[in-house]
Amino acid sequence: MKTYLQRMGRSLMLPVAVLPAAAILMGIGYWIDPQIMQGGDPNFIAVFLVKAGGAIIDHLPILFAVGLSLGMSKDKDGAAALSGLVAFLVVTTLLSSAVVGQMQGIPVEEVNAAFSKIDNAFIGIISGLVAATMYNRFSKVQLPMALSFFSGKRLVPIMSALAMLVISLILLFVWPVVYAGLVSFGTGISSLGAVGAGLYGFFNRLLIPTGLHHALNSVFWFDVAGINDIGNFWASTGEKGVTGMYQAGFFPIMMFGLPAGAYAIYRNALPENKTATASLMLAAGFAAFFTGVTEPLEFSFMFVAPMLYFTHAVLMGISVAFAAFMHWTAGFAFSAGFVDFILSSRLPLANKPFMLLLQGLVFALIYFFLFDFMIKKFNLMTPGREKVTVEATDVVGVPEGGNKFTGMATQIIEGLGGSDNITSIDNCTTRLRLVVEDMSKVDEAKIKATNVPGVKKIDDKNIQVIVGTEVQFVADEMSKLKK
Repeated sequence: MKTYLQRMGRSLMLPVAVLPAAAILMGIGYWIDPQIMQGGDPNFIAVFLVKAGGAIIDHLPILFAVGLSLGMSKDKDGAAALSGLVAFLVVTTLLSSAVVGQMQGIPVEEVNAAFSKIDNAFIGIISGLVAATMYNRFSKVQLPMALSFFSGKRLVPIMSALAMLVISLILLFVWPVVYAGLVSFGTGISSLGAVGAGLYGFFNRLLIPTGLHHALNSVFWFDVAGINDIGNFWASTGEKGVTGMYQAGFFPIMMFGLPAGAYAIYRNALPENKTATASLMLAAGFAAFFTGVTEPLEFSFMFVAPMLYFTHAVLMGISVAFAAFMHWTAGFAFSAGFVDFILSSRLPLANKPFMLLLQGLVFALIYFFLFDFMIKKFNLMTPGREKVTVEATDVVGVPEGGNKFTGMATQIIEGLGGSDNITSIDNCTTRLRLVVEDMSKVDEAKIKATNVPGVKKIDDKNIQVIVGTEVQFVADEMSKLKK
């Protein structure tokens, strides 16, 4: 299971890598024209930037469906990515409010509110995993002659769609129950004051991977249970020091805590991986601070180091509870980043908002030292932590007509026992992750002669070759040579 989650984490790096830029575009847009959040006459440039960033951020579930299906498939083929999109479109169409209303014979307004939130990260992840499974199982299947056109890779989208029909039918009955349960839970803890706010903050982060945090958000941020924390705060219709209690504690974490955690992740990357890790952590950390968009950072470690993500959820709960207990309030219309903090600090219901900055500095220290300790203590595989186990030797030459990676790929294939002995070629940030039929045919010395930093046998089928940040190019050449 741990290995499976780590593969998911690596696969999500493809869609996650584009999110920081989108988040920054949206943050700049809101900075230029805060009225976009509240109506009014919008600024052209602000609208342009916000919509450009929103085109990516708002479709995160689709990106997850495509990215996971591609990354989790055995040979990274485009048919898997297409199948992920097909799977996502099937479930989100079948379970949209309009279609559910038709199936149940009721007006759209009477359809369970859960179906208005079916387009979420959880559904994207499920769609991607199902499509990858279908690709790995059916991409080589030969159908009878009469149906031969649909054999192999053409069969995968069809099987993915059929699988999602079954899953959609299950979700038709299960999803409203889960959603309603979370709404009821949120309504119940809303009477617990600062403790309830802390529980909300904890579960808000814990549910991010599933997309079910929207159910809790509807209770505390909007008007499902009469709280409407965001609406009342910005309309200045609540109680000073109380209204905003379900928002304020997010600022210290998103502006200070998570960026400090990102620095700890960078500090614990291996020397040869620091450059690549720094680029991701810097972009993701800045997006979290400036705009409050934390998904690029959170998804970079939530699956590869779930213990670390759970700790992050606990710290979020503590931060929200503490800010509520101290009656320090600020609010957001987009997310809890620098832009919204400055804008909301001028509102009548903002109560000692700049104390949240002091709280943030404390949480920055907590995040850095706690993340640093946990990564080292439990050897958590956060981005950039790829172990080097053996030394390398000579450099292989470049064959005529190839590039500098072709020779390396050729010799690694030979060292693995030839193309016929390789059943799967995959890679993460710095290493090849390979599956072979017969481990006894593997010649480690020949692989090491390509000047790779290390080779590691995992079990009798799985072997890893540590290449470095150029691993993608080696993997591509190996895939070409194996065909």
